[in-house]
Amino acid sequence: MNCFLSLDFQLKNELMTTVRLAVGGAASAAGLSYDDGEDCKVCVTESLLLLSRRGYLRAHLSFYEENGLRVAVEGEQKEGGENPEGDEISVALLNALAGGVVLERSGGTVCKILFRFEAGK
Repeated sequence: MNCFLSLDFQLKNELMTTVRLAVGGAASAAGLSYDDGEDCKVCVTESLLLLSRRGYLRAHLSFYEENGLRVAVEGEQKEGGENPEGDEISVALLNALAGGVVLERSGGTVCKILFRFEAGK
């Protein structure tokens, strides 16, 4: 599995538009339909919100082309407390829109979210 796009950035609201544009480009490059690309943007946004509520200050996104698109969203530089309010909605959206959703935990805290979209659906 080969990563074709990798992004490291601060979890700031001002950067979310830029991140969403990059996600759209990655989805297009992987051959996803427009609708799946939009769903992928929602999944990345919800993943970043989940990490932000867990106290992470930075995130790392990795995109892998594998019969579609695999995405890894990982929190970095944890600081502060946790506010899990809204997590159920984020997780429900991820499971409704993407396949193969995995929430990895460290010390009971979500630290990485993995999901995929198949090409040609």
